[in-house]
Amino acid sequence: MKLTYVFCTYNRAERLPALVAAMRAQQCTVPFEILAVDNNSSDSTQAMLQRLASEPGVPMRIVLEKTQGIVPARNRAIEESLGSDILVFVDDDELPHPGLLDAACHAILNEGADCVGGRISVDFSPHVRPTWLDNDIVGFLGELDYGPSALWVRDGSTPLWSGNIAYRTSVFRDDVSLRFDQRYNREGADVGGGEDAAMFHTFLARGAKIRYRPDMVVSHYVEGWRLTRRYFLKLHYRAGLRQGQYQSADFPNKIFGVPPFLATQFLHQCGKVLAKQIKGEAGVLRQAMNAANALGTIVGYRRRPPACGCPP
Repeated sequence: MKLTYVFCTYNRAERLPALVAAMRAQQCTVPFEILAVDNNSSDSTQAMLQRLASEPGVPMRIVLEKTQGIVPARNRAIEESLGSDILVFVDDDELPHPGLLDAACHAILNEGADCVGGRISVDFSPHVRPTWLDNDIVGFLGELDYGPSALWVRDGSTPLWSGNIAYRTSVFRDDVSLRFDQRYNREGADVGGGEDAAMFHTFLARGAKIRYRPDMVVSHYVEGWRLTRRYFLKLHYRAGLRQGQYQSADFPNKIFGVPPFLATQFLHQCGKVLAKQIKGEAGVLRQAMNAANALGTIVGYRRRPPACGCPP
């Protein structure tokens, strides 16, 4: 048996020593290697990776993926890991807690999971959590916690994110088309994406065995620029763009290329934002995020190719 523990990285050289140290500190019954996928970084990432690879401990491989974006980087990680039995992802702005790899291996090898994910705890230090950032929206910073008990994931109500996830590698070897979807790519410091959500729903649709393990834990560092209301609005606008462009059905009844009900939904969401502001109610930001998502859906729908498949 062999396990490949992967992180994809872009311009976060200063965070890599602590990350690699925490990855090497993992105890695991299955022999493992570390794979670093440098997504064409422009800082000192490559030099830092070379230094870390030369240090003692768990061996580390480095590959350079020149095609920009998280999707090419993750798909390169899959290709580089096909010789292993288990593939585990962690993000370059996270730190894994002890026991993570053993929990992942147990779920796949002993419980029969094809995919297993765990808890993601948001770490605000050295920043201060804004007072407006309530628990209703902190999950959009990546936080994930479904409680202290393991469970089987059977529907979309308990999604798992690729910042803390493991796969039985044979699922990718057996189907070369099963890869992260390029349509949901995110480049550099851009926001949004959704490639992990798309992969999660693909696994659900295929009837894969998906497991949540609370003993798979990572701490996720949140950069200060994300702690703004604008970030949450932009995140939801981008999610709406992709939903409208790639996921919405083709509706025959359109006005200026948009189904009337989408415009109605957007206006309804805007009205709810205004009403909350006038009444001084809580949840204005969350409602504004819904409105941003509805606007993105309209714009994304207009970007859809014609139903005939001809160029727009």
